[in-house]
Amino acid sequence: MNARPLRTTTVAALTAASLLTSTLPLARVQAQDEAAQTQTVGVARLTPEAEASITKGLAYLAKDGVQNPNGSWGGSGNPVAETSVGLMAFMLKGYVPGRGEYGRLMDKAISYLINKGRDQRGFLGTPNNHAGMYEHGLAVLALSEAWGQSKNPRLKTSLRRAVDIILRAQNAEGGWRYNPEPRDADLSMTVMQVVALNSAREAGISVPDATIEKATKYVLTCQDEDSGGFRYQPGGGEPGFARTAAGVMSLIMCGQRRHKATQRGLAFLKAYPDRKFDKNYPRFHYSHYYAVQSMYQSGESDFQAWYPKIAATIVSKQQQDGSWGGAHGTVYGTGFSILILGVPYRYLPIYQR
Repeated sequence: MNARPLRTTTVAALTAASLLTSTLPLARVQAQDEAAQTQTVGVARLTPEAEASITKGLAYLAKDGVQNPNGSWGGSGNPVAETSVGLMAFMLKGYVPGRGEYGRLMDKAISYLINKGRDQRGFLGTPNNHAGMYEHGLAVLALSEAWGQSKNPRLKTSLRRAVDIILRAQNAEGGWRYNPEPRDADLSMTVMQVVALNSAREAGISVPDATIEKATKYVLTCQDEDSGGFRYQPGGGEPGFARTAAGVMSLIMCGQRRHKATQRGLAFLKAYPDRKFDKNYPRFHYSHYYAVQSMYQSGESDFQAWYPKIAATIVSKQQQDGSWGGAHGTVYGTGFSILILGVPYRYLPIYQR
């Protein structure tokens, strides 16, 4: 089983990537980075409503008092997760740390994450927290996506230490769990680490093929043989929409786009009742963050059938001040809403095909 090859993250690669078709007409837009004003990047144009929602959402995150003085976003519950999601929301639209109108707040967010790792021997999550490794994975993802953009000299060291923690925490079956230690595992936590490792590998951090191969095997054991959906753990629980979206995305990240299990998972997602697009659907942001990426990676026809529905729902959920509510706070909901809406931009390397 081969690990997924590295994807080029240059502007040239973005331009060469295949683009969406008639539902989302092509456009040529300029990167937000001041240093890239002469570089034209091919992207698919979002609807005016989606564009406006993203712009309002970023303006909300940049409002005085929304970002904390230490550079974090969110409250005391899961500040690392909210900060990571908030940072990626700005990078999604092409904004660069240290440059332009949002550069300073992005630098502050990066410094917050790096300082967290410095103070915790490389661990980026909240200690003794049920979501500790989930936060850690999100932070690794955010820092990896910032690789090559941030001028913070400490980023490289922080990222390497954080990745090493993920590698050492993988258990014998190939998965991960709540804490940075190789004990039991579940699909949700495993998927987060797979996504983080994939992004880190693309940033140039060494990730052994064996780690990805073991993770792939674990994810496959979570698939329900009858339905093609994915369970929380091997043989445990019913297959569901959120878990299947996560399982499919992780297999794609592991280089298994054409694997039978991936295709069966995609079929499960597409056949799932349309209540999945309802704005009150449980685990809404978690589910659709993975689902929309899965459909984008699956191909143009699947993405075109999926994206307009989820985009319409998200636009309708936005508050007057530009924010979105979320299961783990307003910043969490706002950041993830932007990340789902903005997949067609493809400025984030992880959103490339």
